This record gives sequence, C-alpha cells and structure tokens, in this order.
Amino acid sequence: MFRNQYDTDVTTWSPAGRLFQVEYAMEAVKQGSAAIGLRSKTHVILASVNKANSELSSHQKKIFKVDDHIGVAIAGLTADGRVLSRYMRTECINYSYSYESPLPVGRLVVQLADKAQVCTQRSWKRPYGVGLLVGGLDESGAHLYYNCPSGNYFEYQAFAIGSRSQAAKTYLERKFETFMESSRESLLKDALFALRETLQGEKLTSSNCTVAVVGVGEAFHTLDKETIQALINEFEIAGEDAPAEVPVEAASDEPAAPEEGAAPADEGAAPMDI
Repeated sequence: MFRNQYDTDVTTWSPAGRLFQVEYAMEAVKQGSAAIGLRSKTHVILASVNKANSELSSHQKKIFKVDDHIGVAIAGLTADGRVLSRYMRTECINYSYSYESPLPVGRLVVQLADKAQVCTQRSWKRPYGVGLLVGGLDESGAHLYYNCPSGNYFEYQAFAIGSRSQAAKTYLERKFETFMESSRESLLKDALFALRETLQGEKLTSSNCTVAVVGVGEAFHTLDKETIQALINEFEIAGEDAPAEVPVEAASDEPAAPEEGAAPADEGAAPMDI
C-alpha cells in the first residue's frame, strides 16, 4: 500500500525491501515485443517480433549489430536499447584499437551489466527499461547472454523475453537439448517456430519478424525479408506435418510396440498447442 511513497527515486527502499523503479523497468521488458535467442556450438540466432504502435507507423528496430561477432536483440524501451547498443559498439571499437583483437563476449556483457547496475544505486538516475539478449562468437565458442535492468546477467542455451514469451520458453525448453549439435538451418527453424508461439494465433510473416545470424565464418547480419519468407513457407508446409510423420515411421519400424510410437506424437504436438 502507498506504493507512490517509495517509487520517487531508485534508491528509496520500501518497508518490504523492494525497489519499485527497478521492478517498473523489469515490467517494461515484459511489456515489450518478444525477442528470442538460441545457440549451437557454431551459431547464434536472434529473432524478434516487429510490432507497430499503429497501422500508420512503421515498427521500431529491435535487433542491432554491435560488431562483426556480436549482436543484440532488445525488449522494452527502444530508446534505452539504442543507447546501450551504442555504448557496446564503442567498447568493441576501443578494445579492437587497443588490443587488435575482437572483444570477448563475456567481458562485454560484464561491462554492460556494471553500467546497468550503477543506475540502480544513484538517486539522480533511473534503471534502463530494456532487456538485452546478447549473442556472439569468440575464441571460446558461441554465447548467448541475457542482461537484466537490475544489472544481473545470465548465460543461456536458449531464451525468450518480452510479451507472451512464456509460450516460446515452453517450446525452447522442450527442444534445447538438441540445439548444441544443430545445424544453422535447424536453429533457424526452431527460432521461427518459437517466435510463432508468441504471436498467439497471428500469422507469422516476414513483415512482422526480424531474424539475425552470427556464426563461424559468418559475420553478424540480418536476413532479408525474401529469405525469411522462404523459410516460413517451407516450415508451414513441412513444419506442421513433421511432428506427426516421425511417430508414424517409428511405429512402422517397430510394429510390436505401437504405444511407444504414439507417445512422441503427443510430445511433438504439445509445443504447438501452447
């Protein structure tokens, strides 16, 4: 009760031990358009939903290139996301100039988290109202991190943020064990399937999503609309039927155990029903 007494600045703690402005910033991430990241040993895929405020306006850019080996997808306040992405570009340029090598992804994420955390302990600042999925490739392999407005950061195999992201998380949780050995095309397929889960019945097209890739021998870049639409068309033909076809083949190979062949059909269909 009387929450407005304790949210006038970020350093005022409520009697329950909460910082409301930090919670407001984290809520802004939940209200933003969905963003998804997943990685294998060699590639990282970032994908986001393009959501316009009205039919008369264009969507805001949600995926930014930081360096040839690093990119970010954001959910929340786009203005804060642009500020942080510009800071990350500066850090990459300075490191490359000083050491003549690419900035390790983990080190950049720590610097970004420190910058965000300072905004939670200065009364004249406010937390950044944006969550960032940082994907990149360095000498230790492919990495995917989530940076929180509170200053926390976590490394993930796959993750989703933004509105309706829980449906995408459920899909990714069912599939993530196969991601490390997945090919580039398989990762793209899983990213688009997970992105479709966040649309809640709305049709996925190249105009309402953005997909970016970085990998071994492949600098960070955003796929063009024609490529994305071709992938979506392919998945709508094969993707819907694939979960049902696999158990049928398994059942024909093992006629003595039809119940075992039926079980994977439920598991394959479940993520699409969420």
